[in-house]
Amino acid sequence: MPRKEDNVPATLRAFAVVEALARAERPRSLTDLADDAGLPKPTVYRMLAMLEEAGLAMREPGMRRYAPGPRLSALARDVMHNGNFRAARHAVLDRLAAEIRETCNFTMLDGASVVYLDRVEAAWPLRINLTSGSHVPLHCTASGKLLLAMLPKAARERLVAQLELTAFTGNTISARKRLEQELARIRAQKYAVDNEEYHAGLVCVAVPVHDLRRRACAAIAMHAPMSRMPLDRALLQLPALRAAAEAMSATLG
Repeated sequence: MPRKEDNVPATLRAFAVVEALARAERPRSLTDLADDAGLPKPTVYRMLAMLEEAGLAMREPGMRRYAPGPRLSALARDVMHNGNFRAARHAVLDRLAAEIRETCNFTMLDGASVVYLDRVEAAWPLRINLTSGSHVPLHCTASGKLLLAMLPKAARERLVAQLELTAFTGNTISARKRLEQELARIRAQKYAVDNEEYHAGLVCVAVPVHDLRRRACAAIAMHAPMSRMPLDRALLQLPALRAAAEAMSATLG
């Protein structure tokens, strides 16, 4: 008797496994992925072997669990960067930068760093040359700490353990315990700051952008020189940042 899966092309069966990997908030076992994809375990096992070879899936070291591979993560970033709503997302940043008159960024996690998906520069002579596609560290940037804090506990702890806590300035958090305390504060307050932690004289405030499942998938941030906008004044921009984050979430549909 034909099985239901036999009527589904192999490409779509593989895509169901890819979707299950992309939706998972933590590494999933073979059984979990088979349940999530609605496919038999032997089929999913074969698909995972193929996806691993292609860099679309990866096995967690020392575990029989699977997570998105580097190629799948890169695909997600490319879709976010070049998708149909790119113009709408840029317009959100444009309006925010015009309102607060400082540089604004749209960022997301990329492995153990943050990648700039889009950026609108303030019309001031003093600025930092970070273009779309630039990467910055997690532990000393507002977006990095925010997105790290919002990860599920297991993923967050695993990533924190891997980080090199390089001290870029005297304010950089370079002790793991202190970083964990900072991340707990960020989870509670739902925003993060960079108080001259990456560049001396530069402050930054970041808020989360949520996807349809209310996961913090990206961040909107503003940064400014301390001489122009001290941190206490930068924090007054939180309502504008949060409104922009809600508008940005609507473009992720």
